[in-house]
Amino acid sequence: MPDKNSSDPALHILQSVFGYPSFRGQQAEIVNHVARGGDALVLMPTGGGKSLCYQIPSLLRDGVGVVVSPLIALMQDQVDALAEVGVRAAFLNSTQSFDEAMRTERQVRNGELDLVYVAPERLMTPRCLELLEASKIALFAIDEAHCVSQWGHDFRPEYIKLSVLHERFPAVPRIALTATADPQTCAEIAHRLQLDDARQFVSSFDRPNIRYQIVEKANGRKQLLDFIQGEHPGDAGIVYCLSRKKVEETAEFLNAHGVPALPYHAGMEMAQRTGNQARFLREESLVMVATIAFGMGIDKPDVRFVAHLDLPKSIEGYYQETGRAGRDGAPADAWMAYGLQDVVQQRRMIDESDADENFKRVQSAKLDAMLGLCETLSCRRVRLLDYFGQTSAPCGNCDICLNPPVSYDGTVQMQKLLSAIYRVDQRFGAAHVIDVLRGVDSDKVKQWRHDQLSTFGIGRDLGDTEWRAIMRQAIALGLVEVDHDAYGTLKLTEKARPVLRGEQSIQLREYRKPAKSRRQAVKPRGFVESDLSATEQALFEKLRWWRMETARRHNVPAYVIFHDATMREIAKAKPLSIDELRTISGVGEKKLETYGDEIVALIASLE
Repeated sequence: MPDKNSSDPALHILQSVFGYPSFRGQQAEIVNHVARGGDALVLMPTGGGKSLCYQIPSLLRDGVGVVVSPLIALMQDQVDALAEVGVRAAFLNSTQSFDEAMRTERQVRNGELDLVYVAPERLMTPRCLELLEASKIALFAIDEAHCVSQWGHDFRPEYIKLSVLHERFPAVPRIALTATADPQTCAEIAHRLQLDDARQFVSSFDRPNIRYQIVEKANGRKQLLDFIQGEHPGDAGIVYCLSRKKVEETAEFLNAHGVPALPYHAGMEMAQRTGNQARFLREESLVMVATIAFGMGIDKPDVRFVAHLDLPKSIEGYYQETGRAGRDGAPADAWMAYGLQDVVQQRRMIDESDADENFKRVQSAKLDAMLGLCETLSCRRVRLLDYFGQTSAPCGNCDICLNPPVSYDGTVQMQKLLSAIYRVDQRFGAAHVIDVLRGVDSDKVKQWRHDQLSTFGIGRDLGDTEWRAIMRQAIALGLVEVDHDAYGTLKLTEKARPVLRGEQSIQLREYRKPAKSRRQAVKPRGFVESDLSATEQALFEKLRWWRMETARRHNVPAYVIFHDATMREIAKAKPLSIDELRTISGVGEKKLETYGDEIVALIASLE
């Protein structure tokens, strides 16, 4: 263990244990604040280095750091990763045998661990609380703290009980961390965890290496396949679907078309679900098709894309899910196919839920913000960051910036749509209203004698897809709402009145036919290409092969051994001694001791 009495013990631990030359952003300030005994609430984007903010203070302070995490399935990987850098870590959860749990409890009580990961359900048991009271505790870290929010997308009821930590351990510092929280959720975290007096550290939510792209949904699965084959062949990625059935069908579809894919949802047998997650973490070039049950806490750094085949419920959910791409800082994509039926489906799910009216109102507002992001005419990143209360200039790396939409005065078209909805007595869904607008003599139109209406055929100049695009924008603008009945009945809101009267003009986005995906050469702001030469690339591939075999022997994910970014640096520097290898970012003393001779010998064999 490093010397805690050096001139800057936190930096010394960062360099000697974790192998990084310097702290990033607010990390140093957070580490020093918590190490001195202060409470903290940390909002930092995925990949920003949140874990170091509690791991290093745990090493600096006397006692064991207790990490509260809902991610039982990933605790083993987190403990393995710490073991690789020489940190004494263990976990307590329901996957352990009685003897294994007893051994970990003894280690906690005897001060033989630096960190212990505990599921919130286990933490709240009298046995666990008594164990902690009988032990020396360095700090409590509450990871994924947004789980405490009843308004959030990952609410965990047991998180609300974590206020007991402040009551039973008033002298032990607490640090709550999350990558996803709007101002309302942040305030709720502070209140529920009794961290009102804690110092708050809010980093920029911007992930400049992620390119955001939202396309008009035509044939979602085919568009997804085109996107993967055109822009990410052979890359690891995550595809999110709303239903379990769609997860299964999409995984089958991708496999049938040559894209290796695995399903993941809560309805699967635990063994299969855990096995698929382990394969995704340990193997390369796999695509995980999943419901939102998958992903929180996933540390795989080389996920090159996250795709959505269904509209997320909120911007928080969208941001957290897309944030699983590009944790290594290299270019990544957040791609979504979105259509009118997504809006109808989400509205219906909110209206049909058993939640109270206040909760439904909050969820509706979150969905409105998500629709606004989908239908925006300006930079998506600006809109995304604005939701989290942060300002930004246009990024130059989202679909809006790269291929600006054409906007036009759509007041007349919007008036036609609103009039048609009104003339059919606000009793029909989108398909029927569009048939009336386009003058389609369907049986239903004739049955209701809607071919006699003044609005029949007034929209013949536009096709079905164009009217659906206008319909989505009408809903996003709050002029039209979707009823919760089985038909998705459309109704006018009070906001429609001034538009119908000609007192308010409307700007609309011009419909574009979905284009086939192709690789784009645009690099995100701030990204520096590694530019490996042919010789360096050959060495990098050798290192990847060595890492794969080593990870297999150790039974850990490959990135736990070394990240791609570290191996690229090694390939460029070609260190021929342990001292030269020590200068590479991501190579700490324990990894030098474990792998240094092998890496130096591998490089020497190619010289």
